[in-house]
Amino acid sequence: MRRRTFVQSIAFGTALSPAPSGAGLKPKRSPGPIPLAADGFVTVYESPDPWNFRAYSPGLALLPGGRLVATLDVGGPGLRDKQGPESYRGRIFTSDDRGQTWIHRANVPMYHARPFAAGNAVYVLGHSGDLGIVKSNDNGETWSETSWLTEGERWHQAPCNVHYANGRIYLVMEKNTDTSLRGWEVSVLAPVVMAADVSADLTSRVAWTFSNALSYRDALEEAGPAHLIGVPFYTPGPTVPPDNEDRRYMAPPGWLETNVVQFVDPDHLWHDPEGRTFHLWMRAHTGSTNLAAIAKAVESEDKSSITVSLEKAPSGALMLFVPCPGGQMKFHILYDEQTKLFWLLSSQATDSMTRPDRLDGDRYNLPNNERHRLVVHFSKNCVDWCFAARVADSGAYKQARHYASMVIDGDDLHILSRSGDERAKSAHDGNLITFHTVRHFRDLVY
Repeated sequence: MRRRTFVQSIAFGTALSPAPSGAGLKPKRSPGPIPLAADGFVTVYESPDPWNFRAYSPGLALLPGGRLVATLDVGGPGLRDKQGPESYRGRIFTSDDRGQTWIHRANVPMYHARPFAAGNAVYVLGHSGDLGIVKSNDNGETWSETSWLTEGERWHQAPCNVHYANGRIYLVMEKNTDTSLRGWEVSVLAPVVMAADVSADLTSRVAWTFSNALSYRDALEEAGPAHLIGVPFYTPGPTVPPDNEDRRYMAPPGWLETNVVQFVDPDHLWHDPEGRTFHLWMRAHTGSTNLAAIAKAVESEDKSSITVSLEKAPSGALMLFVPCPGGQMKFHILYDEQTKLFWLLSSQATDSMTRPDRLDGDRYNLPNNERHRLVVHFSKNCVDWCFAARVADSGAYKQARHYASMVIDGDDLHILSRSGDERAKSAHDGNLITFHTVRHFRDLVY
């Protein structure tokens, strides 16, 4: 692996300067564009051949001792010529200097994977059709053989967040509920909440509680069509487009790439004082922008079951969507105990109302599918989001900065991005995985 280190950019501090005490004047903003908080980066993985080997699915975890564990996928036709572990899509890396240098530790036969710590071990959970998991007892230096948690099933997901509460770990993998459906299956994906005691051996299927499987298609049947908000925004085509090179194709609507959040503020409308209710914030594939799909998950008192269903507004109306900047693409949500705020890392759309036939040739898919600008927001309730900063912006449609994961490390926010440069095959099929740091990220709160 070839490594390149770039100078980290100066972190973007507060957008406004404080006015003199008692001056009664509005603070002045410096002229010019908002600076980038972390445009400089370290390259964790670089494709040797961007058309045959492509980089996907960055996941990131911070271990108690400060070590960072990164996971990613390699895809593309070049893998067909590889044998053994070299043919595996999953890669695991570690860093002991806060992301400045990285060591490749292992290849695993899973993708869409994410790393996380539980008990005295580190795990990576992903899938290759069925769900698989590997374990490390030495902080990520060596890894077990893959243990398979399901058999004969088809799963999906992206490296979204992992939530800890009550001595347990909660995360979501998405089950395909109709394997006869061809094409992009987001309409039949079901976010399945997986929960386990952090002290258990999570390579064992009996350690996990799986929720029921509620697909988008089933949720829509229950809630009814999404009236008056333009969903779907474009007319969906057949399940499989007649021409796989049809870049302006609209797949049937659905939800995917699920984060778990829990509302601990007793003033929140959806707060559960018993601590058994969680909410699922998902990418909403609608053809439009800035919507997330949501559901709730309630754990039984004895922790033996979890039930996923639709949430309700105070009026009693079922809810399927909420406002979410960048909700049209994969996003990542973290709760920061110090600020009591949720932090959202997502892709910023800038021109989703451009006619599809007039898009720049380097734009991928429909106008809502813009991938080159990463931004962060914060919120006290996961609905009302305040813009915090532009994290990274390649300035070129084809050179993505997207599908990122993040962890909080002291005063800093570390970010791992699915990226590309001018050699990338497309904005979707990048050739880099890049590491960025937003210094003193809490200074962005206003």
